[in-house]
Amino acid sequence: MREVVAGPAADPILRGITVDIPNAGITAVVGPSGSGKSTLLRLLNRLDDPLAGEIRWRGQRLDELRPDELRRQVAMVFQHPPIFAGSVLDNFRVATADTDEGRALHMLDHVGLAAGLLHRNAADLSGGEAQRMCVARALLTDPMVVLADEPTAALDGEARQTIEKLAQQLAEAGTPLVWVSHDTQQLRRLANHVLAIVDGQVAAFGHLSDLDGSDDPVVRGLVGAP
Repeated sequence: MREVVAGPAADPILRGITVDIPNAGITAVVGPSGSGKSTLLRLLNRLDDPLAGEIRWRGQRLDELRPDELRRQVAMVFQHPPIFAGSVLDNFRVATADTDEGRALHMLDHVGLAAGLLHRNAADLSGGEAQRMCVARALLTDPMVVLADEPTAALDGEARQTIEKLAQQLAEAGTPLVWVSHDTQQLRRLANHVLAIVDGQVAAFGHLSDLDGSDDPVVRGLVGAP
């Protein structure tokens, strides 16, 4: 990202963002509410486009890529993900039309959901079940990058651990994640790198240990520095 400006033209949310997000591991994005974390994620798979500046992925400008093709490679998991009409399997087939039951059952197991949910109406799932279904749906396209906007905020402890373990497995297998979180304990469990955004600008970026030693008390607070 180079000098990226995004949001309403009269009052941009992000202003002059310049950062190279690592193509490995888990990069946590932290900042106060309203600082632009979710806006940044939306830019990375073209749910929004910047007002100014340039975003490149694998050497190519994002605005030169078709959004539908980009989103199959750069998947997004929302805090409040959309649930489509029909069964869980129908929801999976929104992401990948040829998903068979075997693949679908594997994905349910991957996110800690029972096989019996496959043909249940997705609208009848609990909030935590729906969130995990949407994580599985996002992974069905075998994305090269996963963007996660507080994906465990609605989950209980056991379900949260399942998704965190899955995130670590993805990162270890070579799929980088960009993960927005307000949970400093979770950040410290997962993050290899941290991008701190304050007032729409980069306040700090680096390894977690680097931010622990920041001279800025706001940054240290955002990462839960000891």
